[in-house]
Parts: sequence; C-alpha cells; structure tokens
Amino acid sequence: MKTRIGFSLFTVISILLATLAFGDSRAQGIYKGLIGQGIKKGKAIAMAGDQMDVGFKSQTSRMKMTLINAAGDKIVRIMDSKRLEGSDDGDFSIIRFVTPNDVKGTGLLTHEHKTTSDSQWLYLPARKRTKRISSDNRSGSFMGSEFSFEDMGGREIEKYRYKYIGEDSFDGQDCYVTERYPTELSSGYTKMISWIRKDNFQPIKVDYYDRKREHMKTLLLQRYKKIGKFWRAHFMDMENVQTGKKTTLQFINLRLGVNLSKSDFSTRALEKR
Repeated sequence: MKTRIGFSLFTVISILLATLAFGDSRAQGIYKGLIGQGIKKGKAIAMAGDQMDVGFKSQTSRMKMTLINAAGDKIVRIMDSKRLEGSDDGDFSIIRFVTPNDVKGTGLLTHEHKTTSDSQWLYLPARKRTKRISSDNRSGSFMGSEFSFEDMGGREIEKYRYKYIGEDSFDGQDCYVTERYPTELSSGYTKMISWIRKDNFQPIKVDYYDRKREHMKTLLLQRYKKIGKFWRAHFMDMENVQTGKKTTLQFINLRLGVNLSKSDFSTRALEKR
C-alpha cells in the first residue's frame, strides 16, 4: 500500500509540474486535490520543488562572494563552481577560490547524500593538505562567510520533516510558507522557515534557527532566471541577524548541461590547480 501511495503522489506532482510549465491554472487545483488526499502540505510542496530540478544533469558558474562585516567593510572573493546531478544518491559539487591570493586554490568538495550526512573535503593549498570535514563541524563557517559547511551541501528532502504554515506575500510574490526540521543530530539548525513561490516552487526567503531555537540567519534568493526548464537564483544574500554580518553570492555565466563526469569530483580533482 505504501508503494502505491508513493507512486500516486509522484504521478500527481508530475501532472502539477507539467501544468505549471505551460502556465496552466489547473496546477493550483491539482495541488489542492493533492492536499485533499491527506498528504501533508509541507512535504508535498517540498517534493514539488524537488521534482522541478530533476534532469538538470550538470552546472558550472563563476561566483562572486562578498563578505560584509557589521561596520559595512567588504572583502570580495571569486570562485568557480561545478555541480553534477547524482543518479542513486545526492549530487556532487566542487567550489574553488580563484582570487584573492590568500585563498587562491582553496577548494571544497561535497558528495551529497539523501539520508546521511554529506561527505565534505576542504583542500588547503598552503598546507598541500585535504581535510575531511566531520559531521560535527558542518555548522562551522565556510571560509569566514555567513554560509556554513552545512549550507554549502545539499537539501535532500529525505533529511527533513516538514510543516505547512500558511500563505504570504514576499517581494511581490505569492508564497507558501513552510517549516522544515533537520533529522540529523549534527545539524547546526533546529528549523528553517521558507517562503516558496507559488508559481515555480522556488524559495525566495529562508529563516534559519540555531540550536538554541533562536533566529540566527536569513537567506534571500533573488534574480531568478529560467535556463531551459530549470529555475536558478543568480543572487543570494545571507545575513546573520545576531551579529549584523552578511555574505552575498552572485552567480555569473551560469550554464547547465555541460560535459562533466564523476571523475571531476574526486579528492584528486579537488587538489588540482
């Protein structure tokens, strides 16, 4: 019976996505029907968003990272990133710093997993050493930014429990508002509250709550563009509301469907400069 229910859910969501792709108003009716079948709204919305990204295959981009302290002082870094869609488990990604010289060559390799902690390695060229990031250290800052190692990993829906909160408008967009709760004990968060656009099921705002259950950070995802049939935010703004520090990420020359393979996402590949 569970198998049949899962198949039915996937089928209905597939129909929903197809109607969304053509701008069909029936999508919302199908969504309401899905909820009427007793499916939890939060997970249904998460699954719809997840299905929207199936099939992108691979992605590359240049990234401009700007670190802004509470006084407004800025440090700019440039990175190159690559991502490969996983088939049986999660995706693969590599981020490597290009400038400035003090971080040039530093790289982060991530193997995402659906139900267990992501595997991550940090390469430090000055030490010619690759360091495995333990699951207990994933809440630490990634290279002094307001993004943690956990933030740089995946968002596999199996790693969370979900709750539908309601509907709201943010930045001129009608949104579903949901909460998600990490199931991993090593997570640096107790919950996230997301504002998810109704038209394409993409998040545009996420509030992060720390282990003390206090609001810690807010992420804004902006400048969405459609590349083929896939939506991508081209600007992210992560603000630590407790310290006043902020980190922005701007995606430049973002491309999908490039020629990448699993061999491009090994520790040996990480150490190449």
